[in-house]
Amino acid sequence: MELNHIDSHKDLLKAIEKSQRAFCLIYKKGSDQSDCAFNNLSEGISSLDDIDISAVDVMNTKDIHTQYDIKSAPTLIYFENGKYKNVVKGCNSADYYKSLIEESLYSAKMKQNEQTQKRVTVYSTPTCSWCTTLKTHLRKHHIRYSDIDVSQDQAATQAMVNKSGQKGVPQTDINGEMIIGFDKNRINTLLGING
Repeated sequence: MELNHIDSHKDLLKAIEKSQRAFCLIYKKGSDQSDCAFNNLSEGISSLDDIDISAVDVMNTKDIHTQYDIKSAPTLIYFENGKYKNVVKGCNSADYYKSLIEESLYSAKMKQNEQTQKRVTVYSTPTCSWCTTLKTHLRKHHIRYSDIDVSQDQAATQAMVNKSGQKGVPQTDINGEMIIGFDKNRINTLLGING
């Protein structure tokens, strides 16, 4: 898969309107950080299919970053069902981008005839290593979950604090029961994970 270059906000909306999950890299060609993000994202998605990933050079396209209040480049915007969901700023490794995008794809898929799973929501931040460990554990055991980046969503942060009384991450909501930190034994028990 390659990055699709977008020339206007209208083109971006058209590209993502029918996608359950989509990403758009806002970058400034010629900037070290932006070129790093562009190259690493391109490498990270080279083996992926079934997802829309766009790129916008702010030197050529002026109407997209302003629509989403993006003030720095590079920034990767994440869309869910055509709506702005989250951002990842700066240059990250190709493996990070691949993992991020695979995670969004995985959380969207549900196999036919699969037993109903408990509702799982993970409250995390992009820089939290225990959050990554928790999400890797859930993926390893084929547990679908919603991932909420509390560093970007103040309302979600407040909802999390209201439920648990705690501000730290990771926190996991499993059918209304809050687990603070990566309590592997408790998570495994609640989700029926062996191992």
